[in-house]
Amino acid sequence: MRNSLAYVALGANLPFGERPPAANLRAALGELGRRGLRIEAVSRFFHTPCFPPGAGPDYINAVAALSGAGRGAGDILALLHEVEALFGRERVQRWGQRTLDLDLIALDDLVLPDLQTWRHWRELDPERQRREAPGELVIPHPRLEERAFVLVPLADIAPRWRHPVTGRTVQEMLAALAEEDRAGVRALQTA
Repeated sequence: MRNSLAYVALGANLPFGERPPAANLRAALGELGRRGLRIEAVSRFFHTPCFPPGAGPDYINAVAALSGAGRGAGDILALLHEVEALFGRERVQRWGQRTLDLDLIALDDLVLPDLQTWRHWRELDPERQRREAPGELVIPHPRLEERAFVLVPLADIAPRWRHPVTGRTVQEMLAALAEEDRAGVRALQTA
């Protein structure tokens, strides 16, 4: 079995115990490594506006490239959910506040579960997006091209990664976003 490269978006806007959101992301990366995913690259950490606006404190976001050690998409997703749970993540509200969010945004050049299903979720109108979530893993993430909080950090580590459906690179997707969206994603100042 080949060694897959997974791109995982990390985010947090709530502390977990005494640990602030940025520390949650660092600790989660360590936990993913202990569980057998090799960290190939990690973007800088970014301060990003809460999505949707007004839903809570702003986020700290990053993207990591992880070698899957021969794991399939479902196994990687299950591992991400296990790590989220260790950090107090409860899935009670779509797009709600969270101590840790780990999203599998892409795995190699796979389109799962199939192109028709991917297109359905990609083209879903915004109001239905707020209420509905897929019952199965859909990758690449259907909203990837719209989200500066994913594309800006992804451009740090994989600017030439090409979307397997649209054929656009991360750089091209990022350039297509409104300047206002890109400007809202600011590199976290480190001490």
